[in-house]
Amino acid sequence: VQLVESGGGLVQAGGSLRLSCAASGFTFDEYAIGWFRQAPGKEREVVSIIMRSDGDTYYADSVKGRFAISADNAKNTVYLQMTELAPEDTGVYYCAARVPLGYYSPGYYPKKAYEYDSWGQGTQVTVFA
Repeated sequence: VQLVESGGGLVQAGGSLRLSCAASGFTFDEYAIGWFRQAPGKEREVVSIIMRSDGDTYYADSVKGRFAISADNAKNTVYLQMTELAPEDTGVYYCAARVPLGYYSPGYYPKKAYEYDSWGQGTQVTVFA
């Protein structure tokens, strides 16, 4: 499994960015793809998750209403559209995959980093005031 993130950059507060996570090496069918971020001196935290089996999505409270996750299965790519960016959104953004997803209970989302098998190299997002 390989994951390659792109789309990070430097943006002024209030601006937008779209991150991409291009996946390869597995059947883009049953999976969970999560976006995580890590700010300097802080732990890696989950931002958003998409569950392919039903397309269900999860957002951390801090990004709800501002970020949107989506998947283009024809391109094996997951996107994270980020709007109304704020300085506290600054960090390295990683996408991670759990493949195969396997059985899971309704309402379950893999929110912990250890629940994922593969990680991308990360892309830097810097938001300045």
